[in-house]
Amino acid sequence: MRSSRSPVSKAARALAALMLACALAGCGALAAQQPGTLVVRNARIGGTADAPTLEIGIDCKLSGPMQDALDHGIPLTFRIRVDAGRWRLLPSDARADQRIELRYFPLSRRYQVRDLDAPGEVRSFATPGYLLASLSAMRLPLPNAFAALRQGAAVRVDIALETASLPGALRLPALFEPAWQLSSAEYTWQAGAG
Repeated sequence: MRSSRSPVSKAARALAALMLACALAGCGALAAQQPGTLVVRNARIGGTADAPTLEIGIDCKLSGPMQDALDHGIPLTFRIRVDAGRWRLLPSDARADQRIELRYFPLSRRYQVRDLDAPGEVRSFATPGYLLASLSAMRLPLPNAFAALRQGAAVRVDIALETASLPGALRLPALFEPAWQLSSAEYTWQAGAG
């Protein structure tokens, strides 16, 4: 007795099953390419007149490839740009670029965050969760010009991953892959207002 199904329908079902399997596999690959998030939750200028500091709260969620790179000992460097002035088109009253580095040391099994512009400022954590949580309460030194800002001057801060500091093999993917695009929106407040 002959089957009622033709060879074409078997091939069509096999092709459909293959396409479904590829689509499901691709969903996982696409999820791994989702960018992380970087948000400035709060910021203010604190400290003293001779030693102003940027007190900043950052929420950071790394993408899958970034977390994987960090877990394999590749440091991730972030640039924090602070700019203050009454008018955006005129020269700034004060400007600073700070850099922080997130790093994992596999032998000691410790995650570290350090201010690259202030040697000796290193904090160490047992898990990546604690490392990222520590970014919610950071204090970074600023130039003295920030202590002399006029009341009401606009202060802007933004943060971005420095792809140029990545190892050579990761720089090209960092330019094109969405998973390596990580920057915050600009956060603005008025000097003296906190």
